[in-house]
Amino acid sequence: MSAINQQSEKPEANQKLAVIRHSTSHIMAQAVVKLFPGTKVAIGPSIENGFYYDFLLPRPITADDLETIENEMKRIIDSRQDFVKVTISREEALRRFADEEFKIELINELPADVEITVYENRNAGGLADGKADSSVLWDDLCRGPHVANTREINSAAFKLQNIAGAYWRGDENRPMLTRIYGTAWENPKDLKAYLSFLEEVEKRDHRRLGKELDLFSVHEEAGAGLIYWHPNGGRMRVAIEDFWRQEHYRNGYEILYTPHIGKSWLWETSGHLGFYKSNMYRPMQIDNQDYIIKPMNCPFHIMIYKTKGRSYRDLPLRWAELGTVYRYERSGVLHGLLRVRGFTQDDAHIFCTPDQMEAEILEVLRFSLSLWKVFGFKDIKAYLATKPQESVGEQSRWDAALESLRKAVEAEGLDYEIDEGGGAFYGPKIDLKIKDALGREWQMTTIQFDFNEPERFDMTFVDADGQHKRPYMVHRALLGSLERFFGVLIEHFGGAFPAWIAPEQVAVIPVAEGFNDYAQKVIAELKTCDLRVSAELSDDRLNAKIRACQNRKIPYMLVVGQREAEEGTVSIRLRDGRQLPAMQTADFVKYVLEKIESRSVEL
Repeated sequence: MSAINQQSEKPEANQKLAVIRHSTSHIMAQAVVKLFPGTKVAIGPSIENGFYYDFLLPRPITADDLETIENEMKRIIDSRQDFVKVTISREEALRRFADEEFKIELINELPADVEITVYENRNAGGLADGKADSSVLWDDLCRGPHVANTREINSAAFKLQNIAGAYWRGDENRPMLTRIYGTAWENPKDLKAYLSFLEEVEKRDHRRLGKELDLFSVHEEAGAGLIYWHPNGGRMRVAIEDFWRQEHYRNGYEILYTPHIGKSWLWETSGHLGFYKSNMYRPMQIDNQDYIIKPMNCPFHIMIYKTKGRSYRDLPLRWAELGTVYRYERSGVLHGLLRVRGFTQDDAHIFCTPDQMEAEILEVLRFSLSLWKVFGFKDIKAYLATKPQESVGEQSRWDAALESLRKAVEAEGLDYEIDEGGGAFYGPKIDLKIKDALGREWQMTTIQFDFNEPERFDMTFVDADGQHKRPYMVHRALLGSLERFFGVLIEHFGGAFPAWIAPEQVAVIPVAEGFNDYAQKVIAELKTCDLRVSAELSDDRLNAKIRACQNRKIPYMLVVGQREAEEGTVSIRLRDGRQLPAMQTADFVKYVLEKIESRSVEL
């Protein structure tokens, strides 16, 4: 039996590990085919931190089957099979894989001048009479590369992780296959470190923490990919949005609010209906005209721009909106807060003259970096996306825009990479990727030039020479979407948020019921300063109440008893178990408000 494997053309950071993982994926496929006769194999590449393989299996498998597959893989590794590369003709490939429908499809799509290679797993041992035995035990249509022999793979340094469904070639109209994921490393120590990392990822999973901390929920029965913000999540969202608005006003922006639907001609004119239709919801009929629920805000901002004539003296215009948009995503890619169908963009558009362009880009980048640092993200890298083959706009505009992006990145001292041809058809862009507390990289901020819409909507301004000219238009989203940003924020802090955005900032815990009156007095004093206070007045034992507050990750717990009531103080316990010296209530309020007003990430 055999399999097709499409190996990524992109260079990998650690080629040795990539080869080990690619080879391990072949070994897994060989094991699955032996254990489950009748299996059809599809593709199995190495990926970041591991590998996977897709199969059409004769029966469903469960997590309980993974141990059996692992044991067979170890037997294959211990048998010391050779990986041997063989070049074959197209006719030979079609003959060899005649029973493999997925591989036949891929073979038939290969260009005529492509060399077809097979990696054969051969018996490297000998027969009883001393003669060599190089019989083929399994083969795989593949470009490689692979290890020379299975002994180069440490049988104690790989693990099969989980099972998922995957449509053949990502097409929901094609067969649903079974995908088995695994990870492989050079040695058991590295495997153990990686599995520990995954345990920490699991602890920080925003879906689990969202439920435990009562932040948000998703109700597929009412609509997949749509987020319900609970009171705790709502408190956090208000704190984030208030900060966002305050900072935008300080940075010279005005706030807009635009409708959720508009006539379809808006997106026909912008070009989105032609380029983005598959991600837009179908039109609805209103007054016998097609309306579309908005997938982006930019056409509405342009309509506001065009309500009157604009002069160069009016520019730049910096218009921002927390605009909720709706985009169709396939159900298989929806993922908590990180991949949704309805979300609120922290969107903005800048309309400026060519002379203002460079300064505006630098200011947007500086603004974005300042926001990320407030939220505790300091490891940030830029990706500068250049002109694709198909594009609009004059070459001189592309060159000037790209140069302004580059200068801004370099002026801020950011590490950056060039993403050749990665710009949109309507302009170059900067993408900022941030690293979270676990070192994972997330793409968040986008600063995007647009040479398309000003032309399509016939946008103009009157320049100093009296001539009508096109303004430059820049799209930018700093946090991205509030939903995705919130998911990243939950996982970055593991739910232990800075006090200024925590849904519950302070818990007041009397040591016994007899001190509830003093606790209520402290609570009233805290609430007059707009602190978000939880009153723990139940008859539970003190340790149980403290533990409950720690589980809710409340930053500050004020324990009050006889001494505190007599002295007018509070004993301060932090959620991580540390304690601060006892303080007068007023002094504690001053201490906490300083942390909140400075937006400190430390307690």
